[in-house]
Amino acid sequence: MENSAFVQSPVIEIRPATLFAFAKTSPFLLAAATLMWAAWHYWPVMIWFSVLAAMFAIYRYLYIRRIRYVLTSEYLQLSRGMFFKRIDTIELFKVKTYVLEQSPLLQVLHLMDLQLITMDPINPQVWLRGIPLSNLVEQLRERVSAARKNNRVYVLN
Repeated sequence: MENSAFVQSPVIEIRPATLFAFAKTSPFLLAAATLMWAAWHYWPVMIWFSVLAAMFAIYRYLYIRRIRYVLTSEYLQLSRGMFFKRIDTIELFKVKTYVLEQSPLLQVLHLMDLQLITMDPINPQVWLRGIPLSNLVEQLRERVSAARKNNRVYVLN
C-alpha cells in the first residue's frame, strides 16, 4: 500500500494515524467506562475518577494527533506537545540505521513504527510511531544518502 504523497513531494509531512491514537487511548476510555459503571452501582464518588480518566484519554488522543514529522532533503523535524511544545531537528546525514516494526495490531491497521538510530548525542534514537505503512524507509534512505554526499560526510563502521 503505497502513498503517492511520499513519492513525489520534496517535503514529506507525516502524522500518527487516527486509529493509532484511538488504540493508544482506548485503555483509558475503558477505565473511565468501568469507573462510571462502578460509580453508578456502588459508590457515587467514583464518578470523579471516571471523569479524570476520560479527560486524560482525551488529552492523550489530542497529544498523539498533534505529533508531526516533517522530512525534507536536509533534516527530519519532530514536533510534539500541546501546552509545552518541543521541536527536535535531526540532520539527515546523522541517521545510521532504520528499524521498521509492526506489532500484530499495527499490521491489521496497516501502520508501522519506524525507529531511527542516529549519531546525534541529544536524540540517539528517534521513533516515528503509528505512521501509515508506505515506502518511507526507501525515501528516507535516499535522502540520507544525498545529505551525506552534500555535506561530504563519510560514515566509518
